Amino acid sequence: MSPLPSSAHCVATPAIEATAMITTVKIGEIAIARDNGLLRTLLGSCLGVVLYDRRLRAAAMAHVVLPDSRGHQEHLGKFADTAIPEMIRRLEGLFVDQPLKLTAKIAGGANMFAVSGAAATIGEQNVSAVEKLLGERRILILGRHLGGTQGRRMALDVTTGAVTIDVVGVASANL
Repeated sequence: MSPLPSSAHCVATPAIEATAMITTVKIGEIAIARDNGLLRTLLGSCLGVVLYDRRLRAAAMAHVVLPDSRGHQEHLGKFADTAIPEMIRRLEGLFVDQPLKLTAKIAGGANMFAVSGAAATIGEQNVSAVEKLLGERRILILGRHLGGTQGRRMALDVTTGAVTIDVVGVASANL
């Protein structure tokens, strides 16, 4: 793995690599960054979760696959109930003496696979779990791009906190 630029602090489950300040967050991973750079991920029924502190220009992104870890402590970014606390823990580690003022943006949760008779799709379960966990921590969700039947790309500009969503055949959306 190549060394990270001094302004990027990427920690993932498993390890990910930053190249030219663009960090791709793969399925089940978490990445953090501060000051500048781009965090991005590709989503289907999975949920992309961004936590951001505008004042500190610090960000975390997780690619959440499932709503509940059922007690598993491996691959913390894979599950909503472990990803959210781990994102916060990693960000707090960057700013030990400063309180975080986090906001969130979420995207994904598409119904990629037709399932008859299911009470809620995996995408809907992921959305519900993440919204509940963020609400319990009083983290305001400032933007959502959810549902549908197509995958999307989520990209976060760490400098500004702007999130861009790209879906094939549809104009980009800004959160």
